[in-house]
Amino acid sequence: MSQIKLENISKKYGKQQILNHVSFDINKGQVVGLLGPNGAGKSTLMKIITGYVKPDSGQVAILGKPVSQSPVEIKKYIGYLPEHNPLYLDMYVREYLAFVASAYQVSKDNIDKVIKMTGLTPEAHKKTGQLSKGYRQRVGLAAALIHDPEILILDEPTTGLDPNQLVEIRQLIKELGRHKTIILSTHIMQEIEQMADRVLIINQGKILSDTYLKELQKGQQQIIEVEFDLRIEQEFLDQLPHIEAAENLMDHIWCLAFGTEEDMRPAIFDFANTHGVKILQMRQKNKNLEQLFKEITQKKTGR
Repeated sequence: MSQIKLENISKKYGKQQILNHVSFDINKGQVVGLLGPNGAGKSTLMKIITGYVKPDSGQVAILGKPVSQSPVEIKKYIGYLPEHNPLYLDMYVREYLAFVASAYQVSKDNIDKVIKMTGLTPEAHKKTGQLSKGYRQRVGLAAALIHDPEILILDEPTTGLDPNQLVEIRQLIKELGRHKTIILSTHIMQEIEQMADRVLIINQGKILSDTYLKELQKGQQQIIEVEFDLRIEQEFLDQLPHIEAAENLMDHIWCLAFGTEEDMRPAIFDFANTHGVKILQMRQKNKNLEQLFKEITQKKTGR
């Protein structure tokens, strides 16, 4: 049984269509990255999943239970970190988490557990208003975890974190993903690549791509940029094994595309050496998630 199931979810604000017949389901133990440009409908979609916003049509089911029929009960299964993390800035960290624990009617023993888990120990004695943006984000994540939910909905969870904090929170999310279902959105493509195993790409209220990250990247051409010490002819490069395309960027610089997962740099070096040509520099330019995202959204919107 899917832990999260959406069927034909649509939502308008005024005349603007925010979501348009969105459907997908997510199984336990998946970390799903939600990608889309600003205004694509990501935050609205997350709010609908958590029950904070009602769709105009369609249905969301959490653990097989329709959210519309039991919105309060559903919330105990979900930990939610919204994009604009709401905190009581005059409350101490431990005091705030105790308040959240009481709202969920869970043991206060969970407070120390989530403080340690989210790296809040050195700041736990402070008021949330005294914390940096990164630590406030950790408090929001701790609050989302306080009742040990089966599902985590994280809207921009790495906002405001410094590079060291990013590594820690990224590792925490990956660890949580082993036994929880997680949906996270972020504008940082590298974070999705590091944390998620499945990616939903949304634009103009529609899901354009729903696939595992490995499948999204599978089959893409291997791109290698090479600078030779002299001018090379196209016919010469067409002799390379697995070559699919060769584009002359300028003078002695070529962009070579290969239809294989095998690293072709050694083959290019050996080929040049055999034919008495020197390589001045060579670097891989394989597509990353950001490039794939641009291709998909621009193609689908006709840009």
